[in-house]
Amino acid sequence: MPDTLFEQYSRNIPEKLAGFSPFAQASDRDYWRKIPRYLRDAVLTEGEKVQSFLSGKEQWPALLASDYLLFSRTGNRVRFEDRYFKRRNRLTLLVLAECIEHEGRFVDDIIDGVFLLCEESGWQLPPHNSYARDTPQLPLPDSRRPVIDLFACETGAQLAVIYYLLKSELDAVSPVICCRIEKEITVRIVAPYLTEHFWWMGNGDEPMCNWTPWCTQNVLLAAFLTPCGNADRHRIINQALYSLDCFLKDYGDDGCCSEGAEYYRHAGLCLFNAADILAQAADSGFGSVFSVKKIRNIAEYIMNMHVPESSYYINFSDCSPVAGKSGVREYLFGKRVHSIPLCGFAADEWKKSTVREKLLGCTADSLSCSNIYYLLQSLFTADEIDKFTVEKGTAPDAPVRKNIRYESTGVYIMQTGQYTLAVKAGCNGDSHNHNDTGSIILYKNGRPFIIDLGVESYTKKTFSRDRYDIWTMQSAWHNLPTINGVMQKDGKEYAARAVECSDGRIRMDIAGAYPAEAHLSSYVREVSFSDDGTVRLHDTCTMNPAAERTLPGSGIPPVQLSLILCEKPELQSAGQTEIPAGSLGTITLIPESGGVKTAVETVPVTDPRLRIAWPDTIYRLLVSFSDELTILFR
Repeated sequence: MPDTLFEQYSRNIPEKLAGFSPFAQASDRDYWRKIPRYLRDAVLTEGEKVQSFLSGKEQWPALLASDYLLFSRTGNRVRFEDRYFKRRNRLTLLVLAECIEHEGRFVDDIIDGVFLLCEESGWQLPPHNSYARDTPQLPLPDSRRPVIDLFACETGAQLAVIYYLLKSELDAVSPVICCRIEKEITVRIVAPYLTEHFWWMGNGDEPMCNWTPWCTQNVLLAAFLTPCGNADRHRIINQALYSLDCFLKDYGDDGCCSEGAEYYRHAGLCLFNAADILAQAADSGFGSVFSVKKIRNIAEYIMNMHVPESSYYINFSDCSPVAGKSGVREYLFGKRVHSIPLCGFAADEWKKSTVREKLLGCTADSLSCSNIYYLLQSLFTADEIDKFTVEKGTAPDAPVRKNIRYESTGVYIMQTGQYTLAVKAGCNGDSHNHNDTGSIILYKNGRPFIIDLGVESYTKKTFSRDRYDIWTMQSAWHNLPTINGVMQKDGKEYAARAVECSDGRIRMDIAGAYPAEAHLSSYVREVSFSDDGTVRLHDTCTMNPAAERTLPGSGIPPVQLSLILCEKPELQSAGQTEIPAGSLGTITLIPESGGVKTAVETVPVTDPRLRIAWPDTIYRLLVSFSDELTILFR
């Protein structure tokens, strides 16, 4: 059962809940004028672009039933989602532009956007259109029984924020508009939240993921920014507290997000917002949750995963190494947990961000959509974080990190001189898992040397029983050995064992991550920094006595180690042991006996999601050996 960190506050919730006013409404002009001019100008420009599109040939995108059906028929989710998110993105910009200018010229287009969302048959995305976890998706939404998924919750929160910001302005046109928003939020969010059980709400020991705080945060916004009844709000709070505890139970005290840095922004940061909303709306001591060490560790995780002097983050599982810059939400979380290092890190990242990045990519031509609540946090905190960046010299810098250990997930990060090295010594049962137990990631001077590719664009197959047929999920496409042609297996039972970690060194046996047909007795991997500052990888393979010593009929040694590189390894011969790796350095192979066989595969990168992080070509260096091999990266 989950711990009761949040539920312990339920006994102190006042009978009459306080009002929730997180930001100035549009009519409070003094507050909106205090937003920095560069952000006000940027929002107005994007709002005007949206109006220009709408008055020209590019109208509001139509959402057709055939677009929705495309997912169940072909697995394609992009066609529907691009149109779905474009609607929401443009509505957000119109709303913010009207709030900044407040002259009424965006109001009619806002009303059009609001009614379009209210008239959709369902707010849930096609891949999420089911009532039970891991069950087949229904081909079309059933308006008689709404599904509350991530983006139904996001839509409810978006409409609730619009209601809160612009109610008087919309009522001046017609009270019907806000009445319609109230009705749709009640029918599509509040009622099903209180009468149905969706898996992300938590159920004892059932594992949760980023869905839990992400959805919970947005349900709270929908309930507290519209006139939801006091009794219903109490029931919503009690469910939210239980859900957040169910989420926290899957975190170790070290605060590591097993889903990775990219998902921290939907996990840790949504946990922060949910707790912050509760603290403001149900004043009953909720704020003290931020003094809990585990919550502070969750907050600081993102700072620890960042590769210094770069835009990259350490990435395992589905996480991309380009997880986006930190900014206002990280800064606000840092303030709440009293972490000056996190505030400083977030402020530095904010300073390096473009205006587009500060607006979370919310532009008139964007196909994605940013949560309007996050954008308001950015707009109303911008002046403070700008000043913090300027005045940061008065605060202590973040401590120099040498070794970071996340025992709960088996992720270890070591830094020395020019290298940042990460090792995964956990299991193959993480949320968004890849079969990557024992894999390493190496950056040199902030540049990717030995890489983890991340994941391709999501399709129906990504979260199906065929997930591990996808190449990026497989151990052969991580920095790991394939044994007798056998790759690692997925599941929590496939894990590293005998893990030892000391200053600048980690040692583990990863044989347990392979199925029986690999015929492994042990596979001991030790990763360390040498005295001269180079990175040393030492692998020792022990086969079961009856195992084949070579792949049948091939003459190739039984261990084929994959190393995935961003820059091309220059290989002149199959037995070469000194291999230049582009402009980054050299890979030196030192076999114990029997020599090595090497080959390089050139791999085109065509998927749009992978291309965000990587060039159009990456490389797989294959190193085959028999028993024992040392590799030096320098």
